Amino acid sequence: MKTAIASLVAALALASASPADAMGCVKGAIVGGVAGHYAVHHGWIGAAAGCLYGRHRAKQQEKQQEQERQNQANDRGKV
Repeated sequence: MKTAIASLVAALALASASPADAMGCVKGAIVGGVAGHYAVHHGWIGAAAGCLYGRHRAKQQEKQQEQERQNQANDRGKV
């Protein structure tokens, strides 16, 4: 029964997420799920937390890359 519910929740989560929203989430969910399973036997909590952290980290990296691109564009204009 737990497997069926988990499969249904995973399918709904994947169906509702757009590709851009999944950046960082899948990797974080896998790592968090495994860690949560082995630490406290609640892999789904770890997967949810890992997904949130992975998405947060991906946004940070995206902002940093955008800032670097803007700095490079500004440097080209000054020459």
